Amino acid sequence: MDSIQSPAEIIGLKQTEIILLQKQFGKNILKTDRENGFFRMVWNILREPMFIMLIIACALYFVLAEVKEGLLMFAAMIFVGAISVYLEVKSSKALAALNQYTQPKITVVRDGKEMIILSEDLVPGDVVSLEEGDRIPADAVLVNSNDLSANESVITGESLPVTKSPKPEQNQLFQGSTINSGSGFAKITAIGNMTALGKLGKSITSIVTTKTLLQKQIGNFVKIMAASGFLIFGLIWFINYLHSRDVIQSLLLGLTIAMAVIPEEIPVAFSSFMALGAFHMAKLGIITRQPLTIENLGAVSVICLDKTGTITENKMEVYSIYDFDHNLTEEVKDLVPIQSLQLLRIARLASERDPFDAMEIAIVKAYERNNRISNDPTNIVHEYPLGGQPPMMTHIYEYEGRSLISGKGAPERIVRICKLDSADKDRIQKVIVNMASKGLRVLGVCSADFTGKEYPAEQDNFKWHFEGLLALYDPPKKGVKNEFDKWYAAGIKVKLITGDYKETAFHIAKQVGMQLPDGILTGDQLMAMSPAELKSATRETTVFARMFPDAKLKIIEALKENGETVCMLGDGVNDGPALKSANIGIAMGGKGTEIAREASDLILTDDRLEKVTEAIRQGRKIYFNLKKAIRYIISIHVPIIATASVPLLLGWKYPNIFTPIHIIFLELIMGPTCSIFYEREPVEAAIMTLPPRLKSKFMFSGNELLLSLSQGVVIAIGILSLYYYFMQRSFPVEYVRTIVFTTIIVSNVFLTFVNRSFQESLFKTSHYKNNLVPYILSVSIIFIAGISFLSLVQQLFGLVQIHFYDFTLCLVVSIIVTMWFELYKGLFKNA
Repeated sequence: MDSIQSPAEIIGLKQTEIILLQKQFGKNILKTDRENGFFRMVWNILREPMFIMLIIACALYFVLAEVKEGLLMFAAMIFVGAISVYLEVKSSKALAALNQYTQPKITVVRDGKEMIILSEDLVPGDVVSLEEGDRIPADAVLVNSNDLSANESVITGESLPVTKSPKPEQNQLFQGSTINSGSGFAKITAIGNMTALGKLGKSITSIVTTKTLLQKQIGNFVKIMAASGFLIFGLIWFINYLHSRDVIQSLLLGLTIAMAVIPEEIPVAFSSFMALGAFHMAKLGIITRQPLTIENLGAVSVICLDKTGTITENKMEVYSIYDFDHNLTEEVKDLVPIQSLQLLRIARLASERDPFDAMEIAIVKAYERNNRISNDPTNIVHEYPLGGQPPMMTHIYEYEGRSLISGKGAPERIVRICKLDSADKDRIQKVIVNMASKGLRVLGVCSADFTGKEYPAEQDNFKWHFEGLLALYDPPKKGVKNEFDKWYAAGIKVKLITGDYKETAFHIAKQVGMQLPDGILTGDQLMAMSPAELKSATRETTVFARMFPDAKLKIIEALKENGETVCMLGDGVNDGPALKSANIGIAMGGKGTEIAREASDLILTDDRLEKVTEAIRQGRKIYFNLKKAIRYIISIHVPIIATASVPLLLGWKYPNIFTPIHIIFLELIMGPTCSIFYEREPVEAAIMTLPPRLKSKFMFSGNELLLSLSQGVVIAIGILSLYYYFMQRSFPVEYVRTIVFTTIIVSNVFLTFVNRSFQESLFKTSHYKNNLVPYILSVSIIFIAGISFLSLVQQLFGLVQIHFYDFTLCLVVSIIVTMWFELYKGLFKNA
């Protein structure tokens, strides 16, 4: 181990120094010169088609000298803008809060004690602890290291790891780099924009947001509706002009239709659902790094898991040993046989002096329990870090005037490099299979003597002597089988991808209740396959053993090519590429490495598989609630469009019952309803028994879309019937408008509650817990009371007070045109 200071000598900064340094240097954050967020938000609202039409309508009212209507429209614009800003700010706050959850944490030494802080709170002079898989939080110099190397590709573009030590020529660490191997302590020299990465103008925290498939589908749908709106706008403008020869008034009526057609609430609902959904999930311990990826959760069809630390505890213990020289195989209780102590000693010497890996910690504990030798070597003069396929590692010590070489690694690698005859190899192989078939992780141990100072370039090239095997037991986590059963019930396939021996992998997979068809693939077999063979093999195989990063990545890519939506769970450095490639990468946040967390889409705070089940449940809930919201929008837009266009096209006595003012206030009711109310809806009971949705398909099936349109058409028929009935009896236009306006609002309230579920009855959904229910009802009642009894409101909207009998008729029609769907649900629930 290279060292300037030993860990015990490191004191770090004093707490009294921290405050002054924070005032002097600020936060450890890379700042970028981005335009003001508020003005960017306002600009995005102003360029929306709906808002552009509002501005035009407002201007036309003033041109026509209709000042009252112009001022009302201006007030409506302010109100619409305020609601849009509120929803945007609410989403932004959710994302900002989410960012607090996703901020990396770092172990720092202050006042001689280790503590965990956010990386943004680091100051120059802080001493941080780093180990394999960590991302370096700021520029630093090493003060103590143990077999440490770093990947500096973010700075240099060079992907090969660079050896680091406290030596002046090797001690520089750069923000954004990652610890490839080993561990150490480093002193922070620069933070934030003063780091090398900051001066290059790069940001390691920025995520390039590309539109998801669902987002594109929704965007295309809204574009089609917007284009239709503008076409209808032109048509209505022309028809009105032919009748009235009034260009401006015709333009206003055309805008009314266009505003009714464009469903601008849909993209607002989408972004709100994703941002708020991500925030609520964070409270459950499921941290979403990019909210838009939540949509993939509802489509997950395959879950791929690493074994160690994911479905096992990653709390290993040495379970049994095989001493080759004495041909002895024994379980390890407390003490190993005296003649086998050398095997355990060599395994200990091949481990890090201060181990952080669970396997090495178990070896050290077992050796210290049995150590009867006081003069073990301690000074490593040379080492070969863990590497190769399958991997091994080697430490070289100066001991009693000679070099003592100790190695450990995958048993097939150790057997291959040792001088053994075929009979010995067969004997060892039987022991390996026997150990692995019990679910044990097997390590080979070897040693060598060496004279001279020129060590071989490759660790395989020593004259190795086979010492024996160590078998370690890592118990499965409690409740794993229960979670697997839930995934299978949800139509999700489960695949185990591990670096362990195939017998070990199969035993653990069987122990935790995986559905196991015949056949196990190893990494070498997989890499030799053609693309077509690989796609077929990944479809049929459940357990993949002796996997390495490139092989794991190939599995994920092949599954995706098979049309699967892949979720990958992992916690180690070698899981990074697969986590990054998967549709949903989930990192274990408790024991997982920083590299795994950085590569993932979701981070679990406590490493329990129950959180994965909950993440999928929440993802499905968000998706299904978003569908409810959009289907509601489609349904309620149909009667508004029909009411604004059908009388004109049919030449009714009152062809234009609505003005842009009425349309915009109907939109004000719908927007918050779909964006806020449906987002709060609870998970439906059967949601985890449904098969995963196909991501490639449109959000709605033909039947779903037809059903939502049918709901809207039935409501439109009811409203137009009232419209025609009162018009034919020569009621004034204001009276007819009040009848129509009231019926639409009441129908909207009933439709909101009917569409809480497309399977369950209103009686059952009334027991769903949604704290916005009383608010929706209260606001609706107040609004209806306002247009019914307040003369000021009636004057603003061109309405009048209607008879109680007629209001009752509006109520009855609203119930009929919405509640028929309850009968439909009862008849076709299981269809």
